[in-house]
Amino acid sequence: MKTTDILILSALTLGLASCDEGGSSSGGSGGVANGVALDIEFPPELIEGTPKPMKVPNLEDEPKSAPEFKVPEGTELLSAGKTVTSSDDYPIIGDVALITDGDKEAGEGYYVELLDGLQWVQIDLGAPAEINAIWLWHFHSQKRAYHDVIVQISNDPEFKEGVTTVFNNDYDDSAGMGKGSDRPYVETRFGKVINGNATTGQYVRLYSNGNTSNDMNHYIEVEVYGKSAAAE
Repeated sequence: MKTTDILILSALTLGLASCDEGGSSSGGSGGVANGVALDIEFPPELIEGTPKPMKVPNLEDEPKSAPEFKVPEGTELLSAGKTVTSSDDYPIIGDVALITDGDKEAGEGYYVELLDGLQWVQIDLGAPAEINAIWLWHFHSQKRAYHDVIVQISNDPEFKEGVTTVFNNDYDDSAGMGKGSDRPYVETRFGKVINGNATTGQYVRLYSNGNTSNDMNHYIEVEVYGKSAAAE
């Protein structure tokens, strides 16, 4: 192969690798091609303490700017003030209601801490909806990555049937729910945007299994964007 051909192929490969169709927190854009960008209010940066090494394979680069994510016109925030339940009935810190209260800051009083091990939180949207985006903030005042982040949508509150997985970065199946192809990522004030792929469901369940700093599970805010089925 000629040197010029190799250079062309290398450039094409780099270009494809830089595309971020899933709307990850790399600072790029994602979502639907002809949609409108979500207008997200990001919390101020608050970095405290000394982070532990993040020994996680295939870790995404830390974002340098806020990602842009485009959704179909008419998409709205559906999760504000909605009921949240979890696998931990007695959180160590905070209350699960903090997850949909609209506050995304990382200080005391803004987050909920669940027990160690695989835990989940679940948002009841009140009615089935077309879900286009899920924006997630774990604890972000210290550089860390959460393990086994899995996000699912269903109309079954028990998540026993009709379950759609829209994100899974469990690379070694340690959660026992199958290996995922999504990459682990660093927590920042920009959170993580996940493509809902217009999946219809009333319930959104989010799993985690500790993090690179400690064994606990934390949530600050989860925003679910979409269109109610009644509006279709």
